[in-house]
This record gives sequence, structure tokens and C-alpha cells, in this order.
Amino acid sequence: MALIKFGTDGWRAVIADEFTIANVRKVALATARYFTGHAKAANGIVIGYDARFMSGEFARAAAQVIASAGIKVILADKISSTPMTSLAIVKKKAAGGVVITASHNPAQYNGFKIKGDFGGPAHPEMIDAVEKELAPLQALSELPLALEPFDALVKKKKIVFLDLTKIYVDDLKKKIEFDLIRSMKIRIMYDAMYGAGMGVPEQLLPTIASIRSEFNPSFAGGHPEPLASNLEELSMEVREGKYHMGIATDGDADRVGAIDEKGAFVDSHRIFAILLKYLIERRHMKGAVAKSLSVSEIIPKMCAHYGVRMYETKVGFKYLCRLMTEEDILIAGEESGGLGVKGHLPERDGIYIGFLLAEIMAVRRKKLSELVAELFAEYGEYHFGRVDLHVTQLQKEKISAFYAKLPKKIGTFPIVRSDTTDGYKFFTKDGWILIRASGTEPLFRVYAEANTPQKVQSMLKAAANI
Repeated sequence: MALIKFGTDGWRAVIADEFTIANVRKVALATARYFTGHAKAANGIVIGYDARFMSGEFARAAAQVIASAGIKVILADKISSTPMTSLAIVKKKAAGGVVITASHNPAQYNGFKIKGDFGGPAHPEMIDAVEKELAPLQALSELPLALEPFDALVKKKKIVFLDLTKIYVDDLKKKIEFDLIRSMKIRIMYDAMYGAGMGVPEQLLPTIASIRSEFNPSFAGGHPEPLASNLEELSMEVREGKYHMGIATDGDADRVGAIDEKGAFVDSHRIFAILLKYLIERRHMKGAVAKSLSVSEIIPKMCAHYGVRMYETKVGFKYLCRLMTEEDILIAGEESGGLGVKGHLPERDGIYIGFLLAEIMAVRRKKLSELVAELFAEYGEYHFGRVDLHVTQLQKEKISAFYAKLPKKIGTFPIVRSDTTDGYKFFTKDGWILIRASGTEPLFRVYAEANTPQKVQSMLKAAANI
């Protein structure tokens, strides 16, 4: 049997293969043992779950184990996003939390995310401690714990149900200028991508329109990641319906993607830059900036302009989360659509960021395309692309061996310097290429940035065809 292993953000595996009730129970017991000694253990652990196949059943199984192990469980009363779970942890002063989700992965996957008491991804050493508790459980055929019946645990209030959506909606109403968005008559189309955000934006802005906002655990055969290639339907709806913007969130609604009024995709790099400009120039907020190394070079350029400190981390929001809990961070972001802002949570939140973007449009009285054009006028053009290479183990070894030699040229692009902090990052004269193995799927991700879209595509092609 394959070992249960945590990746970039939690443990993810194929449903009914490695992701089974039995394995979820083992991970839940290891999680319970880790949190038993926590200072806030008496306040319990919050458990949320997304819209994937059997997520509710997996969440109940985890809740039964954790409650049987002696820790109270606050269980979501329905499908809830990762940010909702994280916010509930903070509001209820819980020891931590669990989210049953595989985030943006394909439908055959599910996963188990662990959250800290600060309302963000568990720090690496916390995951290490859970894995240490998990190690002796992996080979066991039976759980070394007497499980109390679920209904009995509910009756004893060892498991209590909570409406995480209401807590979240009430909180966001205080943080976003919805009255201004309404008064400016900004028309928004929301794409839930069949994920955990379904039905939530409508509670915050009743005038919002939505697509793919019903329960469909197969994601209609699609991929719940807010990338341009997955948002063609949203782009069409925005163009044909003459909406001012489109907002899309992933499977557990912590990542965001946007579409401008022309139907063009606005990636997280540009959203990051637009937010940074607004927070400093309009909200006059202070603090450092944190980004993962796969994020656009426009961010360090902006930080230099504003005179603010910038941190760079490995890929994975857990690294950014640590900075947000230990330093005064104004905004933190990663390439894949995850952004966290000071004053909210040390956590990605797609719905919050999407509405903050709408607020910026309302305050600045500019279209989304105009906000992007403004950035380019000030800092130059930055274009980004990514391809995912599904590989065999043999291909993986070949690719790793080639880039481990730190080549001086990739295709026709001379390399001026390289960085092996996380994968292999190669800087060209006016851009960069990054090759790294996914922490959650059997694939390599190839990223590139340059000053023209054509050059980005040439760089991606060269890096993917070694």
C-alpha cells in the first residue's frame, strides 16, 4: 500500500484508491493526537468540506475519529470553502482545522488540508509532527481507537454543527465596500466552477449573476482551476452579457481568476499588482510584501518603487502564511491564484479577493482592462504562461537530470543566472523560466514570463521539449 504523504498543501490522493474512509480515519487520528496538547484544544477543531464526491462522508469520518479521541469538533453544516473554515477557526478560537478538499485537482482526487489556530495553512513543522504521528498508523489494518457512534457524539455535543457560510458572509460585509459596488452598478458574472463557492457571492451581492454554481462532483468533466484555458465559458458570458468583470474561484474557493470587460483573462500576477497599488496608494496601508518565486517580476519592481520590503518563498501558500503570521505583511500571493491580504486572514480567499477587485474598480472608476493598462504604462509589460507536463517516472527522472546540470541555454534563450530554491528557475535577458515538480500531482509545471506573449510561448515550448 502506498504511503500517505502530505504535499504542497495537504494530503491528496485518488478517491477509492488511496483516498478511502480507512485512510482518512488514520490521518484524522494523527491530526487529533497532534492537536491534543494544543493550548486551545478545549475549544475544538473546525472541519469543513468541499463539493467533491463523498466529501461530506469523509468529513463525518474525520469528525467521528477526532471527537472519539477526545477533542470537540465543530463540523460545517453544509459544503463550505477553505476560507470559511479558516475564518471559523479564528472566530471560534479553535486549536486548528481540517478541510476535506483537493482544491483545484481533477474530480477523481480528494484531500485533507490541515489548518493552524491562526486561520491559515499549517506550518511545515506542524505537518511534520502530524506525519510523525501518522507513521506508526500506516501499516495497521485497524484503527487503534474505539469509535463512538457518530449520532451519539452529536448527542453528547462532542460534534456540533455550525453554519460557516453565515459567519463568512457577515464578516465580508464589513470588509468590502458593497454599497459602493452597487451604487456604481458594476455588473459581475461569477463562475463557481462547481466548487465550494457556489451560492455564496449571491448572499453578498444579490445582483451578481453566476454560472456553474450547482452541485456537480465531476465538475462536468472539467478542471476546477481558474486558468484562462478553463474559463472560456465565463469569458463568453462576460462579453455577450456586457458584464464589467468576471470572477472565478477554484474547487475550494481559495484561488481566484478574473475576466475583464472584453473577455480577456486577468491572471493572479496582475490581480496581485492591482491590489498592491490600491492598498498602498488609496488605503495607505503599511507592511511588507511576500510572493512565491513563481510570481511576476513586476512585484519586486513595484516594491522598489514604493520602498517596501519584499520576501520571496518557495511555492506553496504555507510559506507565505508563515510570513503573514510572523511578520507585518500587507499582501502575499502566489502564481496559482492564491492571495492573502492584511486585515482578513493569513489565507487565500478567492471570493474576498474577487470582490476587493470590484471595489477597486468602483473606487477608481476604471474598467479592469484600464487597471491592467495602467500597470503596464508604469512598469512595462509582463506576460506570463504555464504548461503542465503529465509525465512517467522515467520522463520525470530525465527532465530532472537535464535541468540539474543548470544548462546555459534553453532553446534559443541564453541563461544569465539560475536559482534552485524550488525546482529550477532560469533567468534570461528579459524574462525567466521555472521548471518544478508538482507537490500534489504526477506532473511537472513549466512557467515562463517575458515582455511579449509570443516570447512566453516560445520559452514554454523550448523548456517543455528538452
